[in-house]
Amino acid sequence: MGTFLWWITAVLVFAVGVTTVNACPPSDMEALLAFRAALNEPYLGIFNSWTGNDCCNNWYGVTCDPTTKRVADIALRGESEDPIFQKAKRTGYMTGSISPAICKLERLANVVLADWKGISGIIPPCISSLPFLRHIDLVGNQISGGIPIDIGKLNLLTVLNLADNKITGTIPRSLANISTLMHLDLRNNMISGIIPTNFGRLRMLSRLLLSGNRISGPIPNTVSHIYRLSDLDLSLNQISGPIPESLGKMAVLATLNLDGNMISGKLPATLINSGISILNLSKNAIEGSIPDVFGPRSYFMMMDLSYNKLTGPIPKSIASASYVGHLDLSHNHLCGAIPAGSWFEHLEASSFTNNDCLCGKPLQAC
Repeated sequence: MGTFLWWITAVLVFAVGVTTVNACPPSDMEALLAFRAALNEPYLGIFNSWTGNDCCNNWYGVTCDPTTKRVADIALRGESEDPIFQKAKRTGYMTGSISPAICKLERLANVVLADWKGISGIIPPCISSLPFLRHIDLVGNQISGGIPIDIGKLNLLTVLNLADNKITGTIPRSLANISTLMHLDLRNNMISGIIPTNFGRLRMLSRLLLSGNRISGPIPNTVSHIYRLSDLDLSLNQISGPIPESLGKMAVLATLNLDGNMISGKLPATLINSGISILNLSKNAIEGSIPDVFGPRSYFMMMDLSYNKLTGPIPKSIASASYVGHLDLSHNHLCGAIPAGSWFEHLEASSFTNNDCLCGKPLQAC
């Protein structure tokens, strides 16, 4: 009998041990509940599943590492095709703030708290102390305050998306320490100051999206050192000075949006005969002539040079471009005959209006 009781006790101890190993640790569950307490989601009930003693077991939006049972992902998106959203026939709306308790989730790799429209407060500065963070997506909220000054400590981060918030302050120089960063989206905030000159160190970056802020100063030449960069959007800021010629020499740059700034100087010839296919330089103060260097490498799905101070004729070499889709040269000081060519047959007069003396189809005859 004694042997049987010992065996039963051993089995129970083993079962408790297995349960403990297979459940998230109490510290992670406590941190998640504190995180949840700072938020209010009144319509969908996405937090109703956050009950029980195991936050790794069917807690909506929470994923744990299968080996350590530590919380690895928080993925809560306010616009989703999840059945909860389809049944409610609405997108999500959440208020509250991001609790610093999130920083107690020491193995957190991904945090997505996106498109909830009403989440406010600041990004907890302690988030820079989470060494395994790879993905931060807080787009589409009302988050204010600055980007944590020492965010550069996150040396595994690949995605930082803070677009469509109310973030202020400047871009921390420490960001350039994140050699793994591939996607940086800070669009539509209230960020001021300059683009840090050390951004050229972000050699893995493929998308740099800073439009719709209050960024000033010049475009640093060092941006052209980001050799994987394919999409550069600095539009709708207060950027001044000339366009660096080196941008047109970048190997994979395909989209360059600089519209709605205070850029001056001449249009670099390197941009015309480059791999760029979407070029928007409208609403600036660019002067001089359009470089006559179009060639087979010139392939433009869109080229918008409107609302500048360009002078001289439209280059005849544009007819030798591989492709020109949408073209807008309106509101400049161009003069002379519009070149004949297949690229101009589909264009309307609005592409050439409000210049000094352009003529020819689709405008009046010369």
